[in-house]
Amino acid sequence: MRIYEGLVDIPEIPTPVVTSGTFDGVHLGHQKILKRIVELAKKEEGETVLITFWPHPRLVLYPEEHNLRLLSTFEEKAKLLEKSGIDHLVSIPFTKEFSQLTSQEFIQSVLVDKLRTKKLVIGYDHRFGKNREGGFEYLQKNSQSFGFELEEISREDVDDIGVSSTKIRNALIAGEVETATKYLGRPYELNGIVIKGQQIGRSIGFPTANVHIPNDYKLIPKDGVYAIDVVVDGKKHQAMMNIGNRPTVDGTKKTVEAHLFDFDGNLYDHQVTLYLKKYLREEKKFENLDELKDQLSKDQVAARKVS
Repeated sequence: MRIYEGLVDIPEIPTPVVTSGTFDGVHLGHQKILKRIVELAKKEEGETVLITFWPHPRLVLYPEEHNLRLLSTFEEKAKLLEKSGIDHLVSIPFTKEFSQLTSQEFIQSVLVDKLRTKKLVIGYDHRFGKNREGGFEYLQKNSQSFGFELEEISREDVDDIGVSSTKIRNALIAGEVETATKYLGRPYELNGIVIKGQQIGRSIGFPTANVHIPNDYKLIPKDGVYAIDVVVDGKKHQAMMNIGNRPTVDGTKKTVEAHLFDFDGNLYDHQVTLYLKKYLREEKKFENLDELKDQLSKDQVAARKVS
C-alpha cells in the first residue's frame, strides 16, 4: 500500500475505485465498505483508493471537546487498511480552511481532477463538504456529470451490523472489552514503548512493563485489571495489565503496566502491542504490598484462563 500525505505527489492510478471517510477503528461497518471496493477493483482490473483526513475533523472543528479520544492512531489505521486490501491511502491534512470547501469543490478538485475516480463507494450516512452538505442524493443526482459510477452501502447492510466508532468508544470506557472486540472484529490494541518505572512490581515477584502510549488522543480504556496478549519482537505472550494510578503505592499519574507470563528478558525501549481480551476487576487500594501480591496471584490465575 502506498501512502500519500496530501494530493501533490499522487501518480495516475489505473481505474481508481474510491471511498472516503475517517475510518476510526476500521470496525466491521468500515470493513464492509472496504471489502466492496476491493471486489469492485478486482472486477474492473483497477486499484483501490481510500481518502481519509488527519487530524480527525472533530479535533479541528471542535477543539473544546477535550474528551474526544480515537480508537486508532494514523499508523494503526494504515496497518489495518493495508491488511484489508487498500492499494492507495490518501491522507488529506484537515484544516479549518479545508473544511470550508463545498461538496462540489471537493468532488471536482479531489475525486475528479486529481484521482480521476472511476467508481465511488460510500456508506449510507456519509456526508462531505462544508457543513456536511453533500451526501448520496447529491452525488446520485450529479455523478453522470462528474464522470464516475456511484454505489452506496445501504442502511440495511450497515444497521444489520449495528456498529459505530462511538459505540466502541463507549464500550471501552465502560470496560466492556468483549463488546468492543465484537464490533471491531478483533481485539482492541494499544501500541507503545516500554519505559523505566519504579520497579515496585519486580520487588514483589510481578515485574511489569511500563508502557508509554505516545499519542494523547488515543483512547485508553477504563481503569482496572485486564487479561491481555502482548506482542513483542513478533512473538505473542499471555499477560495481564493494570491501567490506573496505582493507589496502593500512592501513584500520582495514570500508567499502563503489563506483566508478561513465562517471560524473562529486558523490555526497555522495546515497541510492544497490547491486545485486550477481558476486563477482570476494578483498580483497588490495598492495605499493603502483601495484600497486593496476593491479589495479583489471583489475577494471574484468572487471566491465564482467558483464551
